[in-house]
Amino acid sequence: MTDTTFIKMNGLGNDFAIFDSREQPLSLTAEQAAFVANRDDGVGCDQVIVLEPSSKADVFMRILNADGSEVDACGNATRCVGRIVAGELNRAGVTIETNAGVLIAQIIGQDQVTVDMGVPKFGWEDIPLMEEFRDTRMIELQIGPIDAPVLHSPSVVNVGNPHSIFWVDDVDAHDLAKFGPMLENHPMFPERANISLAQVTSKNSLILHVWERGAGLTKACGTAACAAAVCAARKKLTGRNVSVSLPGGDLQIHWREVDDHILMTGPIEVEYKGTVDLS
Repeated sequence: MTDTTFIKMNGLGNDFAIFDSREQPLSLTAEQAAFVANRDDGVGCDQVIVLEPSSKADVFMRILNADGSEVDACGNATRCVGRIVAGELNRAGVTIETNAGVLIAQIIGQDQVTVDMGVPKFGWEDIPLMEEFRDTRMIELQIGPIDAPVLHSPSVVNVGNPHSIFWVDDVDAHDLAKFGPMLENHPMFPERANISLAQVTSKNSLILHVWERGAGLTKACGTAACAAAVCAARKKLTGRNVSVSLPGGDLQIHWREVDDHILMTGPIEVEYKGTVDLS
């Protein structure tokens, strides 16, 4: 298998190598996906995306992390794929099937895309957690000494994938690269989890740093932004309209009150088209 074409795109620096398997079937192994994602020897990206035919939507989006593992949802990738498919179909709105369900992407101008990420799941068994917690706005989990924990009492939610959000006074005061791997693989999370540090700066804004499951530190994570926004609103730290500032830029999150759907809006960028030898 040689010279396979891809498109390199990013949403706030959260970058993807996108392969089109709708006409010429392409089945990437975990090893091939990890090679493509490798920033030294491969293309270099946070996730590898494969577009496939769908009987339910305009396209099916398969998502492979930088370590080759498959995940069910990726908000920024959904926005990038939405831009591709909308351009192909000459439509402002398109549907994208994922393992987490069918999502709707709406093009807002040349480089802004809104995605309806659906309804968040707060039940402990839906996240999932290893043990029952009736109130997932705050669970018993901490890092550090019992009497002086460094991080503690995170909010948890599933937004197509599991998220754990630790509320801190200063996101820069903690070494997420150190704690991220430990927390991602904590026994509390049987399917691992995305780990975030969130700093609320006003009733309609927060700052977020993310350790992404299977990818590590990332400039932006769309589902993490959604997760932090809905958990902040649920804890009454913010309202339902929040600007989430990530290292790569800002995402606008609206947790719609009428049906509890999460709408995420932000920019996308096409970096280049290229080929890679997968043999």
